[in-house]
Amino acid sequence: MEPVRVGVVGLGGFGRQHARTLAGIAEAELVAVVARRQASLDLFEGEVPGIPGWLDLDQAIRESTAEAWVVATSTAAHVPITRALLESGATVLLEKPVSASLPEAESLAPLVAPDSNNLMLGHIVLFNSEYRQLRQEVQQRGRPHFMDWVRHRLLANLDRFPGENPMHLTMVHDLYATQALLDRAEPIAISGQVRRNGAGNVTLVLAQLEWEGGLLGHYTASFMAPSGMPGNGYDRVEIFGAGWAARMAMNPRPIQVWDTRAIWPMALEIRAEPEGPTGMMAAELRCFCRVVRGLEPVPMGATYQDALQVQRWMLRVEEAYGDGDNEQ
Repeated sequence: MEPVRVGVVGLGGFGRQHARTLAGIAEAELVAVVARRQASLDLFEGEVPGIPGWLDLDQAIRESTAEAWVVATSTAAHVPITRALLESGATVLLEKPVSASLPEAESLAPLVAPDSNNLMLGHIVLFNSEYRQLRQEVQQRGRPHFMDWVRHRLLANLDRFPGENPMHLTMVHDLYATQALLDRAEPIAISGQVRRNGAGNVTLVLAQLEWEGGLLGHYTASFMAPSGMPGNGYDRVEIFGAGWAARMAMNPRPIQVWDTRAIWPMALEIRAEPEGPTGMMAAELRCFCRVVRGLEPVPMGATYQDALQVQRWMLRVEEAYGDGDNEQ
């Protein structure tokens, strides 16, 4: 197929991964990058030379040749940026969540096609090789009885991502993964607890979801891991069904290196070498290009409607835990 001309908005760690991956896959042509700071554009120019860059999104929309965009900015900037891109007629891959606010997320509805083919949510877990095997196991073995999803991130994230909630930053991935595993089934009950530090910042969120038939899901997300753990903390899931169980640890990857301390050089299944990106982000972006060309629909778990369903689940968790406790 003709390569899709794609731009990337946001050149933080994840945005740069998107841009470097797009620069290396045959299905796409990276034609634009947009950042808040010139230093970010300069850094990316050193990694992938020759890609036009802008500091102003409206100017980039007018002047670039991009027909599709990846939005990988802070959560607070998601909706205004995505609105501008959709209004321009572009197709968008938006990193989740859509917004920290459900009403703001819902405000995009008039701009989104009924089948969501102009807005795909970033959900790399859907393209993770272990997760794809897990979905296959569930399809073959039947609905689980219990699921335990855990994501711990470094305490330093409180400084790296001011105001971020671990539920929105990491637990959201597991809620999306669950949604796809269960074919969008709606929970019949949702509850949650929270832990805050002395400054009122959320350091731990626990959520419990229950579905018809007795399936229970437990979800943990925190900013509590000490600095000696892998840079992106760790993730795992354990699932139990009728006569079977599965365990998956998708972060960090198994490779480990030692010098003065233990190092996990691959947090996620992402490799973005120019000679051939591999892993779940490359698979996601190839899928996005096929969506742009109308060769396949947005996959389950990555539509705008899926995003709103998960956002409503998170709102119910927040309503359940309220103000929570403060650490002493």
